[in-house]
Amino acid sequence: MEHVGMTCGIDWAENHHDIALVDADGRVITKRRVGADANGFSELLGLIAEHGGDPESTPIAIETDKNLFVVALAGADFTVYPVNPRALARYRERHGQAGGKSDPADAIALAHVLRTDKHLHRPLPANSDGALRVKALARQHQEAIWALHQTVSRLRSVLLEFYPQAIKAFPNLQHYAATAVLAAVPTPAAGQRLTSRRIEAIFRRVGRRNDPALVERIRADLRATALRQSDPVETALGSVVVGLLKIVEVMRDAVEELERALTTELAQHPLAPILQSAPGIGAVLAARMLAEIGDDTDRFTTAAGMRAFAGTAPVTRASGRSHYVKARKVRNKRLGDACHWWAFAALTRSPAARAHYDKRRAAGDHHNAALRHLANKLLGNLWWCLQKGELWNEEAAWPHHTLELLPAAA
Repeated sequence: MEHVGMTCGIDWAENHHDIALVDADGRVITKRRVGADANGFSELLGLIAEHGGDPESTPIAIETDKNLFVVALAGADFTVYPVNPRALARYRERHGQAGGKSDPADAIALAHVLRTDKHLHRPLPANSDGALRVKALARQHQEAIWALHQTVSRLRSVLLEFYPQAIKAFPNLQHYAATAVLAAVPTPAAGQRLTSRRIEAIFRRVGRRNDPALVERIRADLRATALRQSDPVETALGSVVVGLLKIVEVMRDAVEELERALTTELAQHPLAPILQSAPGIGAVLAARMLAEIGDDTDRFTTAAGMRAFAGTAPVTRASGRSHYVKARKVRNKRLGDACHWWAFAALTRSPAARAHYDKRRAAGDHHNAALRHLANKLLGNLWWCLQKGELWNEEAAWPHHTLELLPAAA
């Protein structure tokens, strides 16, 4: 067990933070509540200096890695340890079983985490500003996509209440043609009056090719006989549809704008060529992976660490005669999601990856388990490329598969 000198714990909130300083013997030196602003940060620095601490000797634990205090502390050369709230809950139980909780007590518990187990926790990675810019854009791009999907789901729910013909005509409500036609005919009554010529005009406006069969199918679906709400209710729900369509349009534009900014920022990062050299990784996936992995070369000293962080590495539970392996639940879900889609895309871009997936399926794995196993293999190879600064090489990544896939000698 590694013992340190004074440690600091910060329990953060929106408007204030609780600070606790603990010495090497576990005694609370001081605790204080400070504001979540520049004055509060200065007060924290003064408190640490007052008791003989400095950036080199005073590690700091906090339950987040996104707080402005974290940014400022890292900028002041303090070593910051983001502690998972779930881990803190277990530490809290070491000091009492009654279930009590308070912000000052949590700050003390965080300081004790570093006093006793600092070696078991990872410090905040020293990512470059370029990686942090990619992270900000990649996460917000993904959040915007999720928000867009939620809004489209709301639109679909409203249409089911009074206009199911529209869902039959447009199974994918995110298509530009779908939203453009629905904006023109947001109610069943308007859909009954829709002509083929108007559909063709809308298609031309949104850049959709003229397909007479598709035009006639959409017209027939929208004009099909169906159960109806009363006219006043249809009118009200039609107004809701128009409003949601406007929101979808704005959100769709925002997603595209964020994606353009994301790809531009990614192209300037030195790790982008390595990430995008791997089969199945395009600009968006590369940005999402860089956002979560970062570019601190000391963060993952082994491929196993990166795999565990992504959740592709399985977890073994063994007790007595019980022994089983299961998927890892505690993980970086964003990185895990990116690795899932990377493995899926690699199936059509790497014959060796496809062979590995098929082998796992033949061994009894279901689809997601086989993809997770493939992602685990891919991520280990990517770790090597990132550590060595080398582009992806299929022969090096799959030496055994490459030999199996070679044509037989004549």
